[in-house]
Amino acid sequence: MAVWALGINHTTAPLDLRGRFAFALDQIAPTLHGLRGALPRPPEAAIISTCNRTEIYCAGDQLEIVPTLDWLAHSGGVSPALLRSHTYALEEGQVARHAFRVASGLDSMVLGEPQILGQMKDAVRAAEEAGALGTTLNQLFQRSFAVAKEVRTSTEIGAHSISMAAASVRLAGQLFEDLGDIRVLFVGAGEMIELAATHFAARNPKAMVIANRSLDRGEKLASRFGAEVMRLADLPSRLHEFDAVVSCTASTLPLIGLGAVERALKLRRHRPMFMVDLAVPRDIEPEVKALSDVYLYTVDDLAAVVQTAQANRQAAVAEAEVIIDAGVQSFLHWMDQRRSVPLIQQLNAQADEWRQAEIARARRQLAKGEDVDAVLEALSKGLTQKLLHGALAELHAGDAAARERASDAIQHFFLRKEK
Repeated sequence: MAVWALGINHTTAPLDLRGRFAFALDQIAPTLHGLRGALPRPPEAAIISTCNRTEIYCAGDQLEIVPTLDWLAHSGGVSPALLRSHTYALEEGQVARHAFRVASGLDSMVLGEPQILGQMKDAVRAAEEAGALGTTLNQLFQRSFAVAKEVRTSTEIGAHSISMAAASVRLAGQLFEDLGDIRVLFVGAGEMIELAATHFAARNPKAMVIANRSLDRGEKLASRFGAEVMRLADLPSRLHEFDAVVSCTASTLPLIGLGAVERALKLRRHRPMFMVDLAVPRDIEPEVKALSDVYLYTVDDLAAVVQTAQANRQAAVAEAEVIIDAGVQSFLHWMDQRRSVPLIQQLNAQADEWRQAEIARARRQLAKGEDVDAVLEALSKGLTQKLLHGALAELHAGDAAARERASDAIQHFFLRKEK
């Protein structure tokens, strides 16, 4: 069984390229069906897609990295050559190490952030429901979760992190003297917006409003923070009311365009607007960043904000890597054992065939009235001869070197002394 993975993330690919390969959770199943149908031998497969990464994990009879990359490039509408220049491709132990580091938060833009673990579990659940998850990938991800748990409980990897949501509040605090005087608009109602709303709510802004395509989901989140809810369709006409806008939806096209922001600024008499686009693909058109009265940050722009407590983080990373090393070795050992399973099954089947043949012969002899002891003696000799026939034949066949190798193997397997 071969294991491979390929992906792009915040360190290898720009935001707009990552946006081409962002899959919402409800798109995972059909995407996996498309991938498995495109390869010569449908592999086990899982896709992890977040604002910072899209990764494909596969397991099959043989490595198929190139066909997998070609399929991914086609799905995103780019050339394989372009995608390859931004892609990391991994196999065997590299896959395990990478998966364990991702689950533990070591490969995140925000070092030690816990959100990725939940996203990985969602991805595994989606792959399982799509019928794409087999024994090998299931084992890989279950071990990833176990390693991540040990890293988080045994090290301080998460103690020195600052989340994207917290970074957004920190940046807003640098622009506005008092966050208690601002009105904040949240676009979307997913987990990231919930985190952002939690952090902003702690600073008691003047007003918080949630705009979401589904009013029911928006109202449920708004009720937690005493916020107002508005329809997403009303966003352009009300944008000027807000000092800060935080957006993170699963939309494939921008929801807030340059024209809408320009009109909002005019109505605001060019009072500054703070905007954070946490979505991949973008929710806010990139041209908005060029407006003089707008402070727009994307997930990539927040990278510098979250790089804090460097010395403490590095000590925790070193401890985490030791745990991951042990996990990788354990997984590779399991993979080696799995490769022996077909041979073990063949040996058991062959031995059972011999056993049944000797028992059948013994029963026939007993039915004829032959002596029981003689039948048992013949049965034991028959089994012994069948078990030893191949080994004895090797000792009498081939050249001297082959016979010597056979002799060593036979002594190892048949003449070991019990301790």
